[in-house]
Amino acid sequence: MKIKHNATIPSIGYVGDCLAGVDEVGRGPLAGDVVAAAVILDPMNVIEGLRDSKKLTAARRDALYECIYEQATAVAVGRASVAEIDQHNILNASLLAMHRAVANLKAQPEYVLVDGNRLPSWDYPSEAIVKGDNLFDCISAASIIAKVVRDREMIALAQEYPEYQFDRHKGYPTAVHLQALEEHGASIHHRKSFAPVRRILQSTSTSTSC
Repeated sequence: MKIKHNATIPSIGYVGDCLAGVDEVGRGPLAGDVVAAAVILDPMNVIEGLRDSKKLTAARRDALYECIYEQATAVAVGRASVAEIDQHNILNASLLAMHRAVANLKAQPEYVLVDGNRLPSWDYPSEAIVKGDNLFDCISAASIIAKVVRDREMIALAQEYPEYQFDRHKGYPTAVHLQALEEHGASIHHRKSFAPVRRILQSTSTSTSC
C-alpha cells in the first residue's frame, strides 16, 4: 500500500512528520545536468494524485509541481553538472545531486527515503527504497519536482541549441539525438564520458588530425 503522507510508517521504524523523499532525474541522457529533488510533505495538506513522474503526462506533472511547491513543508533541488558527471561518473554524480538537494531543504528532515538502492554519504537516518516513487508520496513528489525542473531546462537549452532538438528528447539517446550528434558534433552540454558522445569526439578528433 502506498503511504499517502508523512505520518507513522512502521515498516521503516519512523514516526513523525519530518520525512523527506528524494529522487533524481537524468542518469540516462547524453546531455545536461543530473537533477535531484527533496520534498517534505505536510500531512495536513495531502496532495492527491502523486505517483512516479514517468507515469504522468507533462500537463499533470506541471500541475502537481505547482501544488507541491504551494503545499509541501519544504522543497529543494540539487544538481551535478556535466563536468561533475564526467569527472565522478553518473552514479556518484547522482548521489552528489541528492546530497545537495537534502542540504538545501529549509527544514532539515528527521528521516530520509531515497528512491533506488544506494544512499548518499550523509549523517541523516535514511533508507533506500527500490521503486520508492511508487510507494511513498514524498518520493513521488520529489520525482515530479526533479523531472519538471530538468525538462524545463532542456526545453530552454533547445532555444540556444536548436540543432539538437533537446525539447523533443530531453537529452536521451534517441535516434533523432544520435543523428544530430553525427551531423553537428557534441556541444558543451554533452557528457563526454558517455560512449555515444565519446565516439563522436574521437571521430571528430581523428578527422581533424588527418
